[in-house]
Amino acid sequence: MNMHKPEVVASIDVGSNSLQMIIAEIDAAGKVSILEDLWKPTDIGRDTFAHKRISVESINETTDTLKGFVKIMKDYHALRYRAVSTSGLREADNREYVLEQLRLRTGLSVEVINSSQERLYIYKSMRDRLPAIQDFRYPGFLIVNIRMGGMEASVYYDGFLNFTEYIKAGSLRLRQVLKELEEMTLDFPAIMEEYLESKIYSLQPRIRALNMVNVVGLGGEIDTIAELCKQMKIIKTENFISKKALNRLFIFLREMTTEQIAFEYDLHHNEADIILPSIIIFRKFLEMTKAEGIHVPGVTLRHGLLADMVDEKFDTSRKQLFNEDIISSVWYLGKKHGAEAEHTRQVTELALSIFDQSQHIHRLNSRDRMLLEVASILHDVGQSIDASEYAMHSYNIIMAADIMGFSDREMQLIANIARYHSEDIPQPGHRNYYNLMEVDKITVSKLAAMLKLAAALDITLKHKVRQIDISRSKRELIFTIDTGADTLLEEWSFSQHSGFFEEVMGYRPRLKKKGTANG
Repeated sequence: MNMHKPEVVASIDVGSNSLQMIIAEIDAAGKVSILEDLWKPTDIGRDTFAHKRISVESINETTDTLKGFVKIMKDYHALRYRAVSTSGLREADNREYVLEQLRLRTGLSVEVINSSQERLYIYKSMRDRLPAIQDFRYPGFLIVNIRMGGMEASVYYDGFLNFTEYIKAGSLRLRQVLKELEEMTLDFPAIMEEYLESKIYSLQPRIRALNMVNVVGLGGEIDTIAELCKQMKIIKTENFISKKALNRLFIFLREMTTEQIAFEYDLHHNEADIILPSIIIFRKFLEMTKAEGIHVPGVTLRHGLLADMVDEKFDTSRKQLFNEDIISSVWYLGKKHGAEAEHTRQVTELALSIFDQSQHIHRLNSRDRMLLEVASILHDVGQSIDASEYAMHSYNIIMAADIMGFSDREMQLIANIARYHSEDIPQPGHRNYYNLMEVDKITVSKLAAMLKLAAALDITLKHKVRQIDISRSKRELIFTIDTGADTLLEEWSFSQHSGFFEEVMGYRPRLKKKGTANG
């Protein structure tokens, strides 16, 4: 029997170019029905990208708009909501003040998310809105996601997410950064194209080599671009923009000013201002592929937030699928940095086995387990830089990585877990550890203690341990290993790290071979 009740919720995107909110009902089966979809312009992004600070005027206007959103939420009795902000707020030097003003004056807690979190939310929604996406997974496809501050190119190949590259050259930033040149040239679109080329030149060979035949477009006013193409009668459906149609629209719009575009197509100035930069970016990526056009699923960040709220409430297959995509991309990252695959797999399996069998002791959750899995896969990536200080290099590589779905805080935890998998243990003098919240220090220490033991059991890289069974005896945890090999070195390494495990967990780990009476 389904015990879930229908619920009215709200998803709010405090964006760089607009403030948007969806009011929706989630029924007992997890189906989402849109009740209201609201859009208001904002100058947050223009302020940040030009001056690095959000003006008082923009703060006041944003507050007034969000107060209106809150009133509508109350009218619909929407008690649960998600409110997020992206690059416009994220990169502002005065973002903490702005967030506090919004909280005090509207009652809304706005979460600042990074690009990898934003990507996950949008991709979740895309799976529902573009059913054909499943058919694209094995031949492969390219997702081009244009935001106000940056853009992302994600490649799915052989059924899984291979890599994602984030580039700080979104549609609004592209125009704002080059704004002073607009009045100095008669061909501003060509200037934008040249600037874009300078930002993506290293990415082009990687994408061209894959001969992608499917491209999906997100953000960048792609829905408006499709609508303009339909008005010009150069496409039949808004779900697909052919390469020929996109080129025709570009030729038509490149001679027009923002004001002319806004007037001609009845668009707000903020929308009209980013149409041309968005088309330039989409065209450039389309040229790297063998695709005949761009698929338009019509999804936004606020749709993605709704999808994530459904995943929180229901155990959906989509949630599991995206977890698999995330882990696949992490394996790709490890391979890129030369991690030894079989050793990595062995250590990861052992670490997760330790986590699962000692749940009653550490009492961490499934999200913490995923952090451990990612840290285990990447624990050795620093070897590609320096074999003697590789753990610290692993930390730095992870901190510089862009892994879908993880917040900045979670990336710090993953990097620290990998940092402490070897000889070092966390110390107050270590800045990377000292800067963590107290609760996160405990999480890092517990997960690092597990990873230390897992790595110790494959110190020879010969994968001698087939399985671990863990049992408790008073204040000891008995690790019974199934192996047919000489494990003297593994036993010694295990004993070297057992003290830290006991200090953190409160139980002394003791190693025992299957079939023997004593450890």
